[in-house]
Amino acid sequence: MEEFYSGFAQRARDLAEKADPFTKRRLLELAQRYDAKSRPGSGHGRPLPPPRIAPPAPLFSGSGEA
Repeated sequence: MEEFYSGFAQRARDLAEKADPFTKRRLLELAQRYDAKSRPGSGHGRPLPPPRIAPPAPLFSGSGEA
């Protein structure tokens, strides 16, 4: 997965070389975020949800008829 994000970071930098100043800044920021994701153990990925302790409560407690 690290190579996936580092490849996208390089692609964003390549595009930034030919872009207008506004787009260049945005692409370089995007490349920095991809670089952060490409480092193992960086902790910048999406966090995992906490484990469920109890099953979710039923949404409807009626008999099921309308």
